Amino acid sequence: MNERPETNPLPNFETGDRTCSLLSVVIPCFNEEEVLLKTHRRLIDILEAALDHAFELIYVDDGSLDTTLDILREIQGADARVRIVVLSRNFGQQIALTAGLHNAAGEAAVVIDADIQNPPEVIREMLSRWQRNADVVYGTRTQRDSETTFKYIMARIFYRIFNCLADIDIPLDTSEFRLMDRAVVDAVLALPERDRFTRGIVVWTGFRQEPVFFDRIPRAAGETKWPLRDLLSLAVDSFLSFSLTPLRLAMWLGLFSTGLALSGALYAVGLRLLTNVWISGWALLFIVVLFLGGVQLVLLGVLGDYTGRIYREAKLRPLYFVRERLGFPSISR
Repeated sequence: MNERPETNPLPNFETGDRTCSLLSVVIPCFNEEEVLLKTHRRLIDILEAALDHAFELIYVDDGSLDTTLDILREIQGADARVRIVVLSRNFGQQIALTAGLHNAAGEAAVVIDADIQNPPEVIREMLSRWQRNADVVYGTRTQRDSETTFKYIMARIFYRIFNCLADIDIPLDTSEFRLMDRAVVDAVLALPERDRFTRGIVVWTGFRQEPVFFDRIPRAAGETKWPLRDLLSLAVDSFLSFSLTPLRLAMWLGLFSTGLALSGALYAVGLRLLTNVWISGWALLFIVVLFLGGVQLVLLGVLGDYTGRIYREAKLRPLYFVRERLGFPSISR
């Protein structure tokens, strides 16, 4: 599943220090029937103007339940530069993105969402930076007017807490929208972890990384595929994949609780030996027991989450299964 398909030879274009014969654009899709045709037309117009036709569009259908796949088939039938990877079920955006990169054959690859809230016009600048030897060019949002105030605030909090707690620093206000050199793509695909946070993985690999700035725009149609539950799940995955801070926090809470209990015991014994006063108060004891019990349960949950991740990794299951591949010049599977 890690082999890259062969491609037909395409004319080279060269501007700067790097030469590219093919740019791969990966677009994960899940229930995007309302916006897909607009997305495709806009991508084609921009890429034809910028790349002299030397590109491929790789749409990954992540188990869509609407007519997304039917629309993709029509698009592919009319354009030989379109490839489709149909996953056997919904595996999630991070896995769909990985499946697209597995099937990308270009010297560089761009990842962009199907809703094109991240404007594809930025790809031109990304490609220019890559040709001047940047290995990763990531999009940084300067305006997020299309999002609710709550989501905007939570996103800002997430990035800053992540960089405080994690072992790496991801650029603030970024998404998966980025261009990666072939070497970076291969490095990302060499990391087989199941709970994937691509933004963190790309940063972890190193290489030369540069930002481009843009204003995030509203969706052309349809609704967001990122409800609050999925955003919280991605946040948890990102923290636990790149940080041991929750485990260290458990140790420090344990030491703090032990020190607090020892101090209280010494205070109670000293008070009894030096005075005629007994420490009493069932309410205080009740609160302390509940507090310690709650802390223990929370920490058990943290340990259980880490253990569950180890269990998933140890099973060595494939990241995904492909039900169908369309538009590839040759199929080696």
